[in-house]
Amino acid sequence: MNELKINYLAVLACVVFLHALGFVWYGPLFGEPWMAMVGLDMAALEANPPGAGVWITNLISSVASVYMLAWVLAKMNVTSGVRGAVMGFLLSFTFHHLTEMNGNGFAMMPYRLAWITGGFSLVGMAVSGFILGAWPKKAG
Repeated sequence: MNELKINYLAVLACVVFLHALGFVWYGPLFGEPWMAMVGLDMAALEANPPGAGVWITNLISSVASVYMLAWVLAKMNVTSGVRGAVMGFLLSFTFHHLTEMNGNGFAMMPYRLAWITGGFSLVGMAVSGFILGAWPKKAG
């Protein structure tokens, strides 16, 4: 049986990247419109910041999704950054973004909200796919 070749350092780099992207995405880039669409305001967040459970869930979610992407790319023998980025984008688009758009539509949420939250996933998984594809585990 072949050993699955996952570069754990690349997975860690992707997790760090996703957290940095989230800080920028839900901060200066789209923080205000996102907060308005989900009914949050800065005063309420400062008075009652999210607890450790939110951050632990965030970390587990990031590690699980990046590891699964690394697993799929390894199974598909992806060894190119561009191919990894395309696969990350396509997987995120089909399994996350379209579901998010559908759910938000039925929940009567603003259409733009699906593009903000789904856009984070699309960019995050495309860049993670690029990193994972371009930085494969060395044999041996």
